[in-house]
Amino acid sequence: MSINIKSLVLKSLVVPVLLTTVTAYANNESRFKDGEQVYAKVCGHCHETGGDIGPVLSGRNLAPAYTTAIVRNGFRAMPAFAASFVDDKALAEVSEYIEKLPAASKE
Repeated sequence: MSINIKSLVLKSLVVPVLLTTVTAYANNESRFKDGEQVYAKVCGHCHETGGDIGPVLSGRNLAPAYTTAIVRNGFRAMPAFAASFVDDKALAEVSEYIEKLPAASKE
């Protein structure tokens, strides 16, 4: 019976620590530096392929509200990205970055 009590005490100490850690991470600033970094690390894998995977976003002046809606809800082949993956601050920054992306130069 003493093993069960030790296990219970240990679990009762570990759970609050884990919850505190998760809360601290959730309240932390964005894990991304800026919109350009979000684009490079998340969006560019599909949207910098010349249209082979995802549509080209540069030079389209997409409104941030449109980009935000597509990112959160998904559209056709594009999956939705939850706030746990791309937080709201990072999404706002990348949406503004995409809106201002100049058209790719044709070489």
